[in-house]
Amino acid sequence: MSTAAICSTDREPTGNHMKNLQGKVAVITGAAEGIGKGIAARAAAEGMKLVLADINAAKLETTVAGFKAMGVEVIGVPTDVAREEQINALADQAFARFGNVHLLVNNAGVAVAKPAWETSQKDWDWVMGVNFYGVSHALRAFIPRMLENGEEGHIVNTASMAGLTSQPSLASYNASKHAVVTLSEGLHHDLTLRQSHIKVSVLCPGWVKTGIGHSERNRENGGDSGPTDAVALKVGMSVLNAVQNGIAVTQVADEVFDAIAAERFYILTHPEMKQAIEVRMQDVLQQRTPTLLKIT
Repeated sequence: MSTAAICSTDREPTGNHMKNLQGKVAVITGAAEGIGKGIAARAAAEGMKLVLADINAAKLETTVAGFKAMGVEVIGVPTDVAREEQINALADQAFARFGNVHLLVNNAGVAVAKPAWETSQKDWDWVMGVNFYGVSHALRAFIPRMLENGEEGHIVNTASMAGLTSQPSLASYNASKHAVVTLSEGLHHDLTLRQSHIKVSVLCPGWVKTGIGHSERNRENGGDSGPTDAVALKVGMSVLNAVQNGIAVTQVADEVFDAIAAERFYILTHPEMKQAIEVRMQDVLQQRTPTLLKIT
């Protein structure tokens, strides 16, 4: 794309946006635990009605029961986000029950730690299916009806620092998260050029205390063997250790809702990791060999 192709018509619509969340409706995927559950708890605290989705029906039922016990208006919809028909069913239930959706959080995520040449087609299908197609399915299922209703809204797509940097032995995860970042950027432009009242944010957390290191437990396509070489095993252990020592999901949820209020697009939960993003960008601009960034 030449610089001449960059237009100046991408203007932000004016007006108050999502300042009062009381009584509004949030749909959150991957909501039975981890970041999704943390965002759901914060949404409930804001007085929102909840539609929670997760592939783990038992955990989802327990999570929904917990919110109901607190007096939250909530429904749970077991959903495999990689399956378009299940995302469509989730949207149907959300709009049928509450009439509209104001906050859509596409949060479900999984990971595989293998070098690129050992990452099988089954691995790619699983990781891209959940991390990327789970988002693209939801945008098709929800946004047209949100636009038709004409109310203010916000989309939050969960990517990762892995969507802004590139770590070894995480080929499919890196690719899926980079895809979510650029999809979100393009979505922002698409909505803004149409003067939509729907805003977009992309969540790029660093290390957070979640169960993503054990996401294979929810895998339905059988999977393949794990990494076979010492390097990939070491990377995998480093990632698990970093996750176990990560920040709390409540902190991530606070960052998300601060971004919604401020209409901030990029949500970076770890300011100290901005240097890694800058290093990668300079690698690109200076056309130098990619810098290997340490997992900490």
